[in-house]
Amino acid sequence: MSFRISLSGMNAATSDLNVTSNNIANANTTGFKQSRAEFADVFPVSAYGLSRNAIGAGVKLAQVAQQFDQGNVEFSGKALDLAISGQGFFTMSDRGATVYSRAGNFGADDSGYVVNPSGHRLQVFPPSASGTGFDTGRMTDLQLAIGDAPPRATAEVDVGTNLPANAEVPAIAPFDGNDPTTYNHTTSLKVYDSLGAAHTQTMHFVKTANPNEWQVHTSIDGTAVGGPTTLQYSDMGELLSPDPGTIALPAHDPGNGAAPMAIELGLTNSTQYGNAFGVSALVQDGHTTGRLTGIEVSAEGVVNARYTNGVSTPLGQVALTNFANPQGLQSLGDNAWAETAESGDARLGAAGSSEFGAVQGGALEASNVDLTEQLVNMITAQRNFQANAQMISTQDQVTQTVINIR
Repeated sequence: MSFRISLSGMNAATSDLNVTSNNIANANTTGFKQSRAEFADVFPVSAYGLSRNAIGAGVKLAQVAQQFDQGNVEFSGKALDLAISGQGFFTMSDRGATVYSRAGNFGADDSGYVVNPSGHRLQVFPPSASGTGFDTGRMTDLQLAIGDAPPRATAEVDVGTNLPANAEVPAIAPFDGNDPTTYNHTTSLKVYDSLGAAHTQTMHFVKTANPNEWQVHTSIDGTAVGGPTTLQYSDMGELLSPDPGTIALPAHDPGNGAAPMAIELGLTNSTQYGNAFGVSALVQDGHTTGRLTGIEVSAEGVVNARYTNGVSTPLGQVALTNFANPQGLQSLGDNAWAETAESGDARLGAAGSSEFGAVQGGALEASNVDLTEQLVNMITAQRNFQANAQMISTQDQVTQTVINIR
């Protein structure tokens, strides 16, 4: 009997050594979660219960439990490296099957999909149809934008100016954009047509003979767009007319095959104070064609594509998953786990909300293996093995003694 008890102890110590060996081997594996060998005693039980002098029958390996403690977050500088600081798992698609991982060492495949080294595709919540927020009711593969970002024609131009209250009427009339003596001040900015071509929009301001009254002449690439618009200011320098300070300019044909440019000129922030001309704002909402320059990931897991034209386009929000009992997940290898009945149902959510941690872009979560702790475990398991081996040796001596009795 004692031989079997000691043998079970040696087997348990061997299992403990194997678990420790696996932990040490994966000390540098990204997102690896260490395991812990857990044991239970073996006790003989009969249908009539146990007697007071019953002796245990050894030990057995109860389970190898995953330890989902947070690993250190180490910055890598690579845009597609992601780390979760807190609870949750990355949600991945393995050829249609859903798997989960803490390893965020992602890259792009030949089709632009974001994948891990095993080819599992990262799942995200897609942008909503309304253009604001994300559709958390469904998931899709994250695919990097391929090709240039399309241009956007300028539809609104907001101009913030201060016109000098003591300005004099130009000595020469009528207005001529090529003759500075026919106007008081001018400012200009770039605007874009539907093909992304840049054009120069210029505003000339001319003081009239009427008190607190100005005219603004608008041109694109030197061609007048509509006639002059009268600006009327109060004796406090505030814009009274046009109300509410916007001018719908006539459509302008840029002459390059693009659609006519219909621009609304906003002068709400125009004032008439003091004796100096100033421009406080020149803003337009168009842009030219852009090339992809990089990827950014926010703490909420929002993946944005940045382009050379200054546009940032959201591609999706990283979908995180959590479980009531993460230790019940089934390990699949390659830093992946699968849902089981023991783990509970998967709960989806966005980073930074409720029970989910934040996503750190350009960083990786290191293994949570503590080498010092594992080396101590190794020594302990080795001593346990030696002690059980010594028990077998002792029992052998006792048995030999009995056999030698004459």
